[in-house]
Amino acid sequence: MGAKGSTILVFDSGMGGLTVAGAVRRCMPEARICYAADTAAFPYGAWDEPRLIERICAVTGRLIDEATPDAVIIACNTASTVALDQLRSRFNVPFVGTVPAIKPAAEQTGSGVIGVLATEGTVSREYTRALVDTFAFHCEVVLHGSAGLAALAEQKMRGEQVSVTAVGDEIAPVFVDRGGQRTDVVVLGCTHYPLLLDEMRAAAPWPCRFIDPADAIARRVLDVTSRAAASGRAAGGGIAYVTGGNGLKNADVFTSFGFENTELVDLPVAAGV
Repeated sequence: MGAKGSTILVFDSGMGGLTVAGAVRRCMPEARICYAADTAAFPYGAWDEPRLIERICAVTGRLIDEATPDAVIIACNTASTVALDQLRSRFNVPFVGTVPAIKPAAEQTGSGVIGVLATEGTVSREYTRALVDTFAFHCEVVLHGSAGLAALAEQKMRGEQVSVTAVGDEIAPVFVDRGGQRTDVVVLGCTHYPLLLDEMRAAAPWPCRFIDPADAIARRVLDVTSRAAASGRAAGGGIAYVTGGNGLKNADVFTSFGFENTELVDLPVAAGV
């Protein structure tokens, strides 16, 4: 068990980080989990990098003040790849990031062909390329920046119908056949994407393993909080925070994930970041 009374803040641009929040709740049932969705700025994928870093740091700082967590999970691959170092230098709280699971994919592939599904921003960043060069240099790695999967995941969470065909169009580029050696492992490089696992499996042209990093992130947070002193506050429950946009319309979704209420922390993009 993690330290009793721990409060964990899970941060994402939208609802994708709920997959991570769920894993943390299963791993640390005594912890208080708070969720923060930067709904005013969703999606992050196409943001200019310097401006995005300032946005993430500003919003995270405000939410740390609101939730006073013992640890923060950046449950967003894009945010982690651009801002994790800056967050750790600015704030005196442990951070756990989320980066594409390229290392375990390279260890698990049998064909040597790996697909990486991520946002356009995550795919283009040097951090992701460095993971490939370090851990999957012996593999063929097919990187694809999806423009639409995160939005489709948000639609599904709101109870809207999601087309398997639409999901299939988004994931098709990572499925390649190189002389009989097919993509056999696909890294889900955005926390939104596991929300569409059923649709992905139905749309995939052949069976493959999809790697969801949520459980590994939860184990890392358990380790961090077990080694740190917890706040001693009452455990359980938790609040979902949204920063604007249509965030409050998703209150029922947050409730279904165990959050007692949804609160607006008004941080419009028009404020400068």
